[in-house]
Amino acid sequence: MNKDVIYIDVEDDITAIIGKVKDAKEKIVALVPPKRIGVLQSAVNLRLLTRAAEQNSKRLVLITSNSALVALAAAAKVPVAKTLQSKPELPEISALDVDDGEDVIDGSQLPVGEHAKTAPGAAVASSSPIDDLLGETSLDDTKRATPPGPGQTPAKPKAKSGIKVPNFNQFRKKLVFIIAGAVLLLGFLVWAIFFAPRATVVISARTSNSSINDKVSLSTSGSTSIAGKTLEMTTKEIKKDVSVDFDPTGTKEVGEKATGKMKLDRTSVSSNPISVPAGTSFSSGNLTFVSTENAVLAGTTIGPGGIVQDSATVSVQATAIGEQYNLSARSYQSNVSGFSANGTDMAGGSKRQAKVVSSEDVENATNQLIQQHTDTMKKDLTKQFEDGTIKVIDQTFRATPSSITSTPAAGQEAAGKAKLTGAIVFSLSGVEKAEYNKYLDDYFKNQIKDQEDQRVYDNGGSKLSFTNIAPTDAGFTANIVTNAKIGPKINDDEIKNLAKGKRYGEVQAALEAIQGVDDVDIKFWPFWVSGVPDDTKKITIEFKLNE
Repeated sequence: MNKDVIYIDVEDDITAIIGKVKDAKEKIVALVPPKRIGVLQSAVNLRLLTRAAEQNSKRLVLITSNSALVALAAAAKVPVAKTLQSKPELPEISALDVDDGEDVIDGSQLPVGEHAKTAPGAAVASSSPIDDLLGETSLDDTKRATPPGPGQTPAKPKAKSGIKVPNFNQFRKKLVFIIAGAVLLLGFLVWAIFFAPRATVVISARTSNSSINDKVSLSTSGSTSIAGKTLEMTTKEIKKDVSVDFDPTGTKEVGEKATGKMKLDRTSVSSNPISVPAGTSFSSGNLTFVSTENAVLAGTTIGPGGIVQDSATVSVQATAIGEQYNLSARSYQSNVSGFSANGTDMAGGSKRQAKVVSSEDVENATNQLIQQHTDTMKKDLTKQFEDGTIKVIDQTFRATPSSITSTPAAGQEAAGKAKLTGAIVFSLSGVEKAEYNKYLDDYFKNQIKDQEDQRVYDNGGSKLSFTNIAPTDAGFTANIVTNAKIGPKINDDEIKNLAKGKRYGEVQAALEAIQGVDDVDIKFWPFWVSGVPDDTKKITIEFKLNE
């Protein structure tokens, strides 16, 4: 532990030393006296020093080997150490004379100052290392006890007088403890009598069931209304990107359509032109071709050689694939009259069976993706409702595909596996406790609106269930099902005013006289309380429902 070291000058008086002790920063103060111990040769000064140290929460240690100074330190109960590094010890008083409560020391035996030279054992003392360190010492005329010299037997202390000096420190401590105990006891009594007492009045009341089984609409956009039979719903959603490879199972005839040219020769005589739009059909037996471009046949004119009729040639394409449309040149019947149609050789028609992506393949792959993620998504969505404020409706769980794309697309030929990519929106809905409690409160209050002596004790919200869940464009429809508890109307404030200041039996008799009350019990706290407090704020009313 750290300590402050104070070196005392010969010229220092007791006031200066006390000032140095008070100014010390550490709690342990080591005093190193000079060769001539100066003011420390007085027991009175040492006691003044000790008292000043105690008042300033300091501990004094004398660094000396001087036997006379050690004796004075023993009388003043000041620890002594030979060096700054050695352990300080409280020296023992070898001889103590008592005279009227004061220590009396035989001056003829005290080897201090000039007397030490002539005292017994002085030669030994003067040649000791302590004398070499501290030099000669002197004491004032105050008598002190001194340790015995070498080889001397300690003198027996004189018997103390019959009068004992009271120990005021111990008396002061005892007085403090007694006062503190009295204050604590008084505070406890005040708390126990005026603040602690509590009472809980437990009333058992007869109740009856009232049920609800209403069909309601659940919607995230509507508000809760008993009149509109609607409940506001809360929906949580998770959108997950998905993909899966699948094997196409569809088959389809694929191929090319035969093409060729169709020459149109006007046969009707008229000045009006004939319009042949694209899509005009040309048939040979059961095989039909359509034109892929527009044509116009000009009106009939008179030329040098006689009547002149216009003609035109258009491209045609078979209406279906297959080699059967590869026809040789021949004439065709058209759905437009006024001209004859003669086709060239038709070629390029082909047909074969190919594997393609069917719409069923896309639907099955989508369902596969939904099944893969359903359990995980349902758990994740349910966790979002775990704060206990929302009644989750499991039947509202939905998985809605979003931007689902098949490669190749449905109906297209697939070489090997096809791939489905997109996103699925998983959703789960519920109704907040505040919303369904509002609905139930309004419903059951409406049921007993003509019964002024009845009240709703439990609206059944804790046992609420939704049945017959069905999806709609706006959300869902469902039946809200539960049972409420209806019983006698008992006002809490009236019960408190009736019970305050009364004892158990008085309260019980007064409350059991109320219609609908089966039993009354009162719980007091703390254990020493035997009556209901006068303060209604310290009274709690608790209802137990007997169905």
